[in-house]
Amino acid sequence: MKRKVVSTIKYSLITLSSLLVAGFIAMLIFILLVQKGAFGPLPGKSELKKIHNEEASLVYSSDGELIGKFFAQNRTNISRNEVPQHLIDALVATEDKRYFSHEGYDARSYLRVLFRTLLLHDQSGGGGSTLTQQLVKNLYGRSNFGFLSIPVSKVKEAIIASRLEKVYSKEELLMLYLNSVPFGEDVYGIESAAQRYFNKHTGELNIEEAAVLVGLLKANTYFNPRLYPENSVQRRNIVLGLMASEGYLPKNVADSLKALPIKLNYENINIEAPAGYFVYQVRKKAETIIDSLNATGKVHFDIEKDGLRIHTSLNMQVQRMVAQASAGQLRAMQPLLNRELESLGAKEKWIAQLKRDSVITNKDFELREIELFGWDSIQSAKMSRVDSLWHYRKMLHAAVLITEPGTGRVLSWNGGNHFRYLPYDLVKARRQIASAFKPVLYASALENGFEPCSYLENEVKKYEEYDNWEPQNFDYLSTPDSTVALWYALANSMNLPSVDLFFKNGYEKLVSTCNKMGLPPLREDAPSIALGALDVSLYEIVRAYGVFATRGQFQDLHLIDKITDKSGKLVYQFKTGEPFQAIDSATCRQITAILQRAINEGTGTRIRTQFGVEADLAGKTGTAQSNSNAWFVAYTPKIVMGAWVGARSPEVHFSGNLGTGSTLALPIIGEVLQDMEAQPELNDTYLANFEVSDSALVNFDCPPYQPKKKEGFFKRLFKPDKKEKERDEDEKDEKGLRKFFRGLFKKE
Repeated sequence: MKRKVVSTIKYSLITLSSLLVAGFIAMLIFILLVQKGAFGPLPGKSELKKIHNEEASLVYSSDGELIGKFFAQNRTNISRNEVPQHLIDALVATEDKRYFSHEGYDARSYLRVLFRTLLLHDQSGGGGSTLTQQLVKNLYGRSNFGFLSIPVSKVKEAIIASRLEKVYSKEELLMLYLNSVPFGEDVYGIESAAQRYFNKHTGELNIEEAAVLVGLLKANTYFNPRLYPENSVQRRNIVLGLMASEGYLPKNVADSLKALPIKLNYENINIEAPAGYFVYQVRKKAETIIDSLNATGKVHFDIEKDGLRIHTSLNMQVQRMVAQASAGQLRAMQPLLNRELESLGAKEKWIAQLKRDSVITNKDFELREIELFGWDSIQSAKMSRVDSLWHYRKMLHAAVLITEPGTGRVLSWNGGNHFRYLPYDLVKARRQIASAFKPVLYASALENGFEPCSYLENEVKKYEEYDNWEPQNFDYLSTPDSTVALWYALANSMNLPSVDLFFKNGYEKLVSTCNKMGLPPLREDAPSIALGALDVSLYEIVRAYGVFATRGQFQDLHLIDKITDKSGKLVYQFKTGEPFQAIDSATCRQITAILQRAINEGTGTRIRTQFGVEADLAGKTGTAQSNSNAWFVAYTPKIVMGAWVGARSPEVHFSGNLGTGSTLALPIIGEVLQDMEAQPELNDTYLANFEVSDSALVNFDCPPYQPKKKEGFFKRLFKPDKKEKERDEDEKDEKGLRKFFRGLFKKE
């Protein structure tokens, strides 16, 4: 019996040894197969030397603020001297204690994982990867080989990691890892993570912040400090504890840091997009520039992968002023419009029309969870599709564009209420320009012989040849017995004199002026053009007013100052071209002088009375038919500022004075100007006085109104009455016809 037991043990040991030897041989064969490329080729040393992390191109404002990124993967590479030591300590203590002693893989943990997954088929035997192996995984990913997926991946990663350790130093590998590791939310690399969660550079991270980001690596979503702060605190404290146990941090310091709350400064420029509309336009322009550079064959840049640095003209200080002013104005005016629309039953009428047009069905009235843009927050509400459509239909929108007229640089570009939810750019949208167009008409007339003291008709007329069009002044007042001075008519935005000027100046001359000022082609010869019955974008009208600000020089707008590669080497520099003299400088002085009066005495006086702006300004309001579009454009010699306010549909608008340019659009520019005056640098740079008092150079020495010249006494005395005049005209026509037929049938 005893001999039998010994024999059994002996054979068991032999069998076990045989199995172990067989397993070991199988493992060696398996490793050899992986190494020889049976499961796909492995990179050699020469290929590993060429490792290049894709890097996002960064967009900067003129004052050095990061305002956008273009990427395939959201990554910004940094160097070792930009990484604090406590971040390295936290990473090594948590992810790979023996990092500085192994050669790419940790034999103990690696064999444990290999036997569990390969021999015991335990798919939970993951882990055990060194930082170098994790780097390999980040760089090359993993393929699917069925039940062998994990073993194949682990062996591949170990082999490549060993090769990497022979090509790069430990410090270099750490930076490759930190620049490529994912942190969730489509963020790759430590620099992008530091910017996202703490709005600071990696070198500025303190110990507890570094611990939060290192802890995030274990599970990007579960330990996300924004989504799950409690989980993040627990994981951070584990990292701090590991730092203490490995001797990187005194235990009392670690304990005190564990007691601190996480203080996030979350900044996601791709969602919040403080200059989203502008950055989108920058991308389109940058792609055009890069395409032209690549076409030379000397370089090849990829805007999503090569880490270009795009330096723009945008001033983020001014951009924030614009955003704040726009939001404040619309937040105040929207409830007033809502009440007015409600009193008119506008929603019910709109729904009835949708039903008649078969645009909506009963399903569109079913409640559902919908995320909506609101001025106070992004709201998640339970409402029907019809209600959400009405929410946006009745919404007021604002677009603002601010430029340097002398250089064409765009200082602020706000294309709407929220780029993510309302991406359509209203700076480029063409809307009825209304009276903001009048300075162009008056400039055309001044270019062609008119003077500020030329007098114009101010009488209501019906134009039968234009569908009985019968324009009125805004206040419905006219002066049939007197004429009005040109300067006064523009300063007070009078309609009837403007129509008279349109006819007297001539359509062709106006077309020529519009072309020179970069405005869209006039589609038809109609006197309503005089009142701004044509569609112009905010971009186009601000650029055109830049001609007035620069004494007649047309300068196109630009957004990008320069582009460098990731090392700072200049690859593109914008060069301001020679400006085109669009209109005469004397004409511009006259228009500016008149528009200064519009600010000080006319339709723009709220700039002074409500906002207390003292800057030397010229400007013009505009209110389209039925208050569907509200405009205001103002300028100094150094800056042009334009604002448009309205709903997406011209059918949605205020019915009274609340919808005018002076009430809706002007306050946005007024608040921005008020803020700029309070900033000495902005005030000195952009709110400069006109170099010479234009008012002093322009002859306004004529009264606003002048009585019409009356005919002499005898001429009026013997003037035929209306019936007699008509009889004479009939006889004249009859004689003309008789003469015509005699000539037709006369003898040869």
